[in-house]
Amino acid sequence: MEFTSADPSVIRFVKQRELLDSWLRARRKTRTLPAIGNYQPERIADELIDMMEFEVIGDGNAARFLITHEGARLATTYGSEHIEPDQRTNRFLDDAVGPARYARVSPFYRACLARRRPVYSISTVLDGDGKEVSYERLLLPFGDADTVEQIVGSYKTISIEGRFRINNLMGIRPEANPVSVVTAVIDLDFFPGPAGHPLCGAVIELN
Repeated sequence: MEFTSADPSVIRFVKQRELLDSWLRARRKTRTLPAIGNYQPERIADELIDMMEFEVIGDGNAARFLITHEGARLATTYGSEHIEPDQRTNRFLDDAVGPARYARVSPFYRACLARRRPVYSISTVLDGDGKEVSYERLLLPFGDADTVEQIVGSYKTISIEGRFRINNLMGIRPEANPVSVVTAVIDLDFFPGPAGHPLCGAVIELN
């Protein structure tokens, strides 16, 4: 999967931009990955319903992502609201979503892990009524120095067609397979081009 280098302006949701801005401020203070304990965006409690937190177990291609928080609305989106809340955590992402969905989403988490930078993506998917919905994912890496130990995700849905069905929106249905629109690594803040010009349109390839 290819990831385009981007600056923070690529993010559309205001709250996701605020989450990213808080991460950028924390990183600038230490010039290393922020520690998750020091990450305190404003009104974060209001966002937890749309967020997930993962502990990274292992490294490289062998790394797995252990769910330590799963927002209630995300459980509905992935069709797992029937699982008791205390059973939605302390399980690995690949076990939670199954092999088909994991193959689809794992490149985003592995890009965040490998690049040690925020990863942002937009996909379009059809709800149960055939309405097109935009699914926007922001992944933020945290850790010690340059070792990613946790990843925090914010996930938002919106449709220009108005109200839509969120139930099982990202579940396994052939007609609902997401179509990628944006796959970006937010790294232009760190890697300016010649004479201070950003590397717009640079492509990062992840195998």
